Amino acid sequence: MTSYTAIHLIARPGAEPVGPQLFEVVKKELPKAGAGEFVIKQTHMSMDPAMLGWMSPDTESYIPPVELGSVMRSSGYGEVVESNHPDFAVGDRVMGMLGWQEYALSTGAGINKIDAAIPAEMALSVFGLPGLTASQGFYNIGQPKAGETIVVSGAAGSVGVMVGQMAKAEGLTVIGIAGGKEKCEWLVNEFGFDAAIDYKADDIDAKLAEVAPQGVDIFFENTGGAAQIPVFNRMNAHGRIVVCGLIADYTTATPAAGPSWLNVIKKRLTIQGFTMPDHLHNAAELAGKFAPHVQAGKIQYRAHVLEGLESAMTGLNLFLTGGNKGKLLVKL
Repeated sequence: MTSYTAIHLIARPGAEPVGPQLFEVVKKELPKAGAGEFVIKQTHMSMDPAMLGWMSPDTESYIPPVELGSVMRSSGYGEVVESNHPDFAVGDRVMGMLGWQEYALSTGAGINKIDAAIPAEMALSVFGLPGLTASQGFYNIGQPKAGETIVVSGAAGSVGVMVGQMAKAEGLTVIGIAGGKEKCEWLVNEFGFDAAIDYKADDIDAKLAEVAPQGVDIFFENTGGAAQIPVFNRMNAHGRIVVCGLIADYTTATPAAGPSWLNVIKKRLTIQGFTMPDHLHNAAELAGKFAPHVQAGKIQYRAHVLEGLESAMTGLNLFLTGGNKGKLLVKL
């Protein structure tokens, strides 16, 4: 093989669904490793809601937008197939920001070795961005205490299921909010949540009163939208709100109105947003916080795998429709 396939972003998203019109499939010459470099053959790509923000033209966000005409940004898993780097050998399994492409040339910056015994799907679903994001938000911002109650929005997403399982392992009461009966059932039956609320069918406020009669201590916010105000209004004094994502607003011209700040004063709430590029240098420490729970069998995962590089071009829409059922991945 002398060439490989990559996908470039060539237009910004608009009102229409994300699709091939935003991308260009290109053939490139297979890279060769120079001094201090190595080549990675990517086998699995991670699909994450943050990509919708990376595609926007917003230059004031936490990370520069993907430049038009360049490889679409994503994290992934692969195998080193050529190396002139002292720390990476042929056959090493690695994970990092590899982009929408079959091969990537690297100097090692931002690339982490992964135990070859860990399957690719588990590596990306648990020890990749979902687990690290959940760990940073839950432990370092949420400051959980056994016996407290946490509500997780977007609970059936890759970050949400990790947060919920970490919270159960730490002795909290865990309530998930998700869209649809099926997702709510597997949050409780497969992932051990104490309760799940279907924002598409349930009266969220009434359901919260039923399943969290003592109020909410931690709100891990992944979505925005209908659930935000009812949860906010049931926060306990000195509660913590961890703002990880607001996917309901990512493609809207005007963000939805938020709750009144009155409860921030009355309840002495702590509200903090975060993004993972600020914390990736602490990846080993963050993984160490939940690794014992993985080893003890207290953290499971569910992967939703798309086949083929080009499936990524329409796959992002699953985040907007709620059609993803587990950590969304692309198998190359």
